[in-house]
Amino acid sequence: MSEKEIFQFDSEEINIKEIVQRYFRYWYLFITGVVVAGIVAFVYLRYSTPQYRISSTLLIKDDKKGPSLAENAVLDDLDLFQTGKNIDNEIEILKSKSLMNRVLKELSLHTTYHVDGRVKSTEIYGATMPIKVIVSKLDSAAFDKSISIQTIDNFNFQIEDDGFVSQHKFGQNIKKPYAVFTVVAGGGAISKDKNVTVKFHDIRKVAESYNQKLTVAPVNKNASVLSLSLVDPVPAKGVAILNKLVEVYNKEAVEDKNLIAGSTIQFIDERLKFLTSELSVVEQDVESYKRDNRVTDVSSEAKLYLEKASEYNRQLSEWAIQIDVLESIENYLLKQESQYELVPSTLTIQDATLLGLISKFNELQLERKRLLRVSQPSNPLVLNINEQLGNLRGNILENLRNIKDGLKITRSNLQASSAQFESRIKDVPSIEKDLIEIKRQQSIKEGLYLYLLQKREESALSLAATVANSRIIDPAISEDRPVEPKKQLIYLLAILVGFGIPFAGIYIKELLNDRIQSQHDVKKATNTPILGEIAHNDTFEKLVVTENSRSTVAELFRLIRTNLQFATLGKDNRVIMVTSSMSGEGKTFFSINLGASLALTGKRVVLVNFDLRKPRLLQDMGLFNEVGITNYIIDERLKTQDIIIPSPEVSGLYAIGCGPIPPNPAELMMSPKVGHLLAELREQFDYILLDTSPAGQVADAFTLAPLIDACVYIVRYNYTFKSQVAIVDDIYQNKKLNHPMIVLNDADMKEAYGYGYGYNEFGKPASNKFFKKRMRIEA
Repeated sequence: MSEKEIFQFDSEEINIKEIVQRYFRYWYLFITGVVVAGIVAFVYLRYSTPQYRISSTLLIKDDKKGPSLAENAVLDDLDLFQTGKNIDNEIEILKSKSLMNRVLKELSLHTTYHVDGRVKSTEIYGATMPIKVIVSKLDSAAFDKSISIQTIDNFNFQIEDDGFVSQHKFGQNIKKPYAVFTVVAGGGAISKDKNVTVKFHDIRKVAESYNQKLTVAPVNKNASVLSLSLVDPVPAKGVAILNKLVEVYNKEAVEDKNLIAGSTIQFIDERLKFLTSELSVVEQDVESYKRDNRVTDVSSEAKLYLEKASEYNRQLSEWAIQIDVLESIENYLLKQESQYELVPSTLTIQDATLLGLISKFNELQLERKRLLRVSQPSNPLVLNINEQLGNLRGNILENLRNIKDGLKITRSNLQASSAQFESRIKDVPSIEKDLIEIKRQQSIKEGLYLYLLQKREESALSLAATVANSRIIDPAISEDRPVEPKKQLIYLLAILVGFGIPFAGIYIKELLNDRIQSQHDVKKATNTPILGEIAHNDTFEKLVVTENSRSTVAELFRLIRTNLQFATLGKDNRVIMVTSSMSGEGKTFFSINLGASLALTGKRVVLVNFDLRKPRLLQDMGLFNEVGITNYIIDERLKTQDIIIPSPEVSGLYAIGCGPIPPNPAELMMSPKVGHLLAELREQFDYILLDTSPAGQVADAFTLAPLIDACVYIVRYNYTFKSQVAIVDDIYQNKKLNHPMIVLNDADMKEAYGYGYGYNEFGKPASNKFFKKRMRIEA
C-alpha cells in the first residue's frame, strides 16, 4: 500500500458536493440576485404596456375550394358573376399597404390619444376618449408632434402647444402652422385636472407598422378560410382595425367588379346608338325597295338553291358579326380617351390568347387606379404599369388584326361558295337577288343589336348586385389576457438571471484566481500524498494545541498526529522537516502546534529553527534566547544543552532558536556540525521538527535532505499559487526529500463539514475517534 493510497481522502472523480459547497458559501449573493431580479421583473410587469391579440376569421369564395356566387344555373354563363378568388392572391391583397392605408384613413388614425399616469402614459381609444380631434389638413411638420388638451368645462378647453397655452370652444376650427383640426367632445369621462395628449402621425408609417403586426394565414390547406390576427396594446383599436380591414377589402372587391361592369355598359350603349341608326337605314331600304319594285314573293323555281344559299348567308352573317365586334374593340382601343380605360368583354370571340391579353390588360388598369389613390402619376410603379399597358394594347391590336384577317379569309371562302349557288339561280330575277342582299345586311345588324342588348342587361344586373367576395365567420375579438409580457416567463427569466449573474461572477472570479482554492487543485497538480488539513485559526494565539483545547484546529492537529504514525510504514520517522513554497504559508505555526500535539502524548519533542533568514520560532512561542544554531555551528565550545529551551506551556516540548542571522546561511547549513547536532538530538528526543526556509525560494531546505526522515510541505489556501505546487511535485517525483507529504493550511472548514472532521456513515459529524478508526482501516 502506497503513501498516496493511505492519505487519499477523496475520490479522483469530480466531487459534486464540493462544487455545490464552494458556491453555497456565497448563498447571500444568490438570494440577493434573485430578490433584485424579482423586484426588477415585478416593476417591469407593473409598468410595461400589455399587448393583446385580436383575431378574426374570414371565408373567401375560392375558385378552387369554394363555390361561385352564381349558384343559380341560369347565371352560370355570365362571366361577370364568376366571383371565385384565388386564396393566395387574396392573402396578399389583405396584407397590402394601400389597403391598410385606406383602413387607417377611414378610422382617422392620424391621431392617437394618451392619458398620463404616475409613471407612464396610457393610450385610450373609442368610447373611453373624452375628446376627439377631427383633422382637416395635416402637414408633414406635424408628424410625431404632440399637443396637450385639458377640458375646462362642457363648452371650453385649452391647448398647450410647445409651451403656449390657448383656450378654445368645442367644435371651433383651429388653425396651426402644421395642421387644421377641430376638437369635439367624446363619450369618455376624465378628471379635469388630467390632460389628454394628442399625437399626430404619418399615416404611411402607421400603416407599415400595422402591416408588420398583421398576420393572415389559411386555417388549413383544404379550406378557404383565413385567420386574421394582430397584436396591439389597445384592444378596442385592434378590433376596429380588423373589422374595418375586412369591410374595406369587401368594398374594394365590389368597386372593382362594378368598375368593369360600368365600363362594359358604357361601351355597349355607344355601340347600340350607332347600330340603331344603321338598322333604321337598312329597314327603310328594304321598305323602299319592295315598294319601288313591288316585290311580294320569291320564285318557287329557285327554292332549293335559295335554301342552300341561305345557309351560306347565315354563316356569312355570323362571321360578319365577329368581324364587326373585332373592329368595334379595335376602334375603342385606338381612341385616345380610352387609353387608361378597361377593355370591355370580347363578347362572342372565343380566342384564348385574346381573352388572356384583355384580362391581363384590365388587371393592370385596376392596379393602376388603385395605385393612383395613394400615389402620384409620376410614381415609378405607375409609369411601369403605363409602359406595360402600352405594350399590352399593341399586342391586343395585333391579335385583333390577325383574328380579323383570318375571319375575312373565311368569309371570302364562304362568299365564293355562295356565289356558286347564286350563279345557278340565273333564272331568278335580279330584283330577288338585290332583296336578298338587303335582307342579309338587315339580319346582320339585327343579330348584333340583340346580342348587345342581352350583354347590357347582364352587365346592369352585375352592377346592381353588391354581393361581397367573402363572408365574416367570426368578427374581430380581443383575448382577455395579454400575450405580452408573459408573467411566468418573465419571473422564470428573473430567477435564472438572479442565479446566473452571481454564478457567473463567482465562476469568473475563481477562474481568474491563480491561488489554491481547494484540495482538488492540489490533487490535479501533484500525486504527493496529503497528510491532512488545518482549519483557519480565528484567534491570534500561536499555540492552539494544549491539553484542554477542543477547538477545530486543535483536533485537526491531533488527526495529523495520528496520520504521521502511518507516514513511513514502520520506518524511522523522528526527524521531520517543515517547509513550503514561500513565506507566510504557516510553517512556524504548524511546527509549534504539531510539536505540542506530539508532546501531549508523552513524547519528547524539540523544535529546531533552521530558517536562518527570517527566524520566528522562538518569538511565536514567547521564548527568548540569543544563543542558537548559528552560535552552535560557529562556536566549538557550545554544547547541545546550551541552546535547547523548554516550553513553559507544554510539558515535553523544547525549542532551539536560530541565533544571530548569518550572512551566508546556505553555506553555514552545510557544516558537519549540523549533522552532529541532529544526531545528538535523536538520542535525546522522540521527535525533531525542523522549521526551515521556503524550498520554493531558497535551497537551504535541500541541504538537510540526507538528515531527515520525512518532509511536511505546507500549502495555504487562497495564498499559495497553483503554479507553486509544481515545486512539491518535483520534490516527490525526483525524491529530492524523503517521504514528502502535503498539509493544507487555513482551510475554511465551514464549507466542508461544519464541524471540522467530516461525516460518519450516518450522515452526522464524525469525531476524531472516527477518523482514527478510518485511518486504521485504510492502513
